[in-house]
Amino acid sequence: MIPGARVAAAIEILDDVEARRRPASDALKDWGLGHRFAGSKDRSAIASLVFDALRKRASSAFLMDEGASRAIMLGALRLARGLSDETIEALFTGEGHTPAQLTFAERERLRTGSLQGAPAHVAGDFPDWLEPALAAAFGDRLIAETAALAERAPLDLRVNTLKGERDKALARLAHLHAEPTRFSPVGLRLPLTPDGRNPSLAAEPDYIRGRVEIQDEGSQLAALLCAAAPGEQALDLCAGGGGKSLALAAMMQNKGQIYASDDEGRRLAPIYARIARAGARNIQVRPPRRGQDFLADLEGRCDLVLIDAPCTGIGAWRRNPDAKWRMRPGALEQRIAEQDQLLAEAARFLKPRGRIVYVTCSVLLDENEERVAAFLGGRDEFRPVPAQAMAERAGLPELAGFASMRGPGLRLSPASSGTDGFYIAMLERG
Repeated sequence: MIPGARVAAAIEILDDVEARRRPASDALKDWGLGHRFAGSKDRSAIASLVFDALRKRASSAFLMDEGASRAIMLGALRLARGLSDETIEALFTGEGHTPAQLTFAERERLRTGSLQGAPAHVAGDFPDWLEPALAAAFGDRLIAETAALAERAPLDLRVNTLKGERDKALARLAHLHAEPTRFSPVGLRLPLTPDGRNPSLAAEPDYIRGRVEIQDEGSQLAALLCAAAPGEQALDLCAGGGGKSLALAAMMQNKGQIYASDDEGRRLAPIYARIARAGARNIQVRPPRRGQDFLADLEGRCDLVLIDAPCTGIGAWRRNPDAKWRMRPGALEQRIAEQDQLLAEAARFLKPRGRIVYVTCSVLLDENEERVAAFLGGRDEFRPVPAQAMAERAGLPELAGFASMRGPGLRLSPASSGTDGFYIAMLERG
């Protein structure tokens, strides 16, 4: 497909996303099934265009003074890709399945439009109804932080220390321009290709053999801050696909026991193959069983309970930009109820001096510091571990600089740490 035809396809998919209010990944999959002539490189390039447009949806619409998919794509080509007027116009010729030629009004908006005077939700590309909550979290850094959440995300890898060392993985992946991550001692970062796509790992021996796993540096740091030691008993209460369970297994050197569980068994489906590939021998998967307390035998036995809590996912907007536009206010109340329940549930599994590590990929106070405060209220046997003590215990003292100013725990974000947005707090039983 020629570049202009890819742009036309991306506009068509944006129309579908808007009309049917569904995830962009579903719309992209359906488009691919209906257009089998498009090769894998075409589909990947089209997906990159779609996600760039969704990242910059509000600012693109403001720039073009119109909210239609075509206008948003035009704005994104300028704002996300930095294309010149001439380059953009060459993509819109109306020939060979390309979009129709630019109108006079579109040319004028591209020439004279700007974000000067744009309201915060436009400059930061987020739903306007979220502004009070985001402002409470970020204060005078609201626009800088939310604008960073609207940028592309690099591809981070965690080196599996059960199978090798970072320096060796770095050398083997030099052809992908891999670099060490800033904070994680087991992380690698792969830069995006010029058109915004992640490099493919499907044929990389290190990935196939489980020597590296895809995991954002922020998620790696959340696991490292658990300070899991060989021989401990750990419960990953919301294990999902198993990323943090695998990280804990490497930290524990396959000694001790990790119980990987999740209330929704289908989320655990990928974990079995990942465990085998990684060579992790101390992970026991505990799928839910209807009507049974399938974790009852762990009551009062665990040194560590990790809660990677279900949340609004605002911290991962760089990777899931369509999620922010589909988010509704009721979702926040639902997540808060689930988070409170998980914290209360985690307490019953801890032994004396055990610790809960509470993690979200959200930036909202409602899901983070306020949930920790609600849990601690009336529970005198628990105390929050100061951010500096958490960082030093993990051997990462520089992370103390990310201590939350609004309560216990640490806050990471694209603007501050170069990672996805994360909140990590440790609560210790006396």
